Amino acid sequence: MFTGLVEGTGTVISLEPRGESARLILKVGGMAAELADGESVAVNGCCLTVTEKDPSLGTAAFDLLMQTLKVTSLGELTVGSLVNLERAMSMNARFGGHFVQGHVDATVRVLDWSTLGQDHRLEVELPEAYRGLVIPKGSICLDGISLTAAEVTQTSVVCWIIPHTHQVTNLHTKVAGALLNVEFDLLGKYVRNLMQAMAPA
Repeated sequence: MFTGLVEGTGTVISLEPRGESARLILKVGGMAAELADGESVAVNGCCLTVTEKDPSLGTAAFDLLMQTLKVTSLGELTVGSLVNLERAMSMNARFGGHFVQGHVDATVRVLDWSTLGQDHRLEVELPEAYRGLVIPKGSICLDGISLTAAEVTQTSVVCWIIPHTHQVTNLHTKVAGALLNVEFDLLGKYVRNLMQAMAPA
């Protein structure tokens, strides 16, 4: 379980195909010394398992399954790409953000990424299959970042990004047309499934 509060960023060293899977190696700096084999880390919002680490080099490796490559944008990473990182939440830590599982629902395109004063306007598409899962002032997780949906239409979601978030995440590397991982609010998904199950046949 994660919160969507990005701890830092990592840089892609390599993404090596291995048959129908792949191995992702990231430069994660000092975080490498704190990681344990088998630990969960959210990489651009996708829950991955640490398979190797080298604190002396500041690197960590993750194995990606075909399903992960299919559902997320991780397969599009290239050497030098910046990724958002968050370790699983600690039981004794303050709970910011919102409940994030690291289970990516889909990928969405950036429709608008513009600067207005000190803030930034981020608009992403809202796939038809997921409409109704985002409400104004509700939460949405984009590339592992817990954001508030400021505006919701039938086809898109707008989030306003403060300078701090712009600076400490990978958002400053994005442009219109970029692909982001999205995880919709867990409570919204449960409510929708419950209502569908209770609906008359």
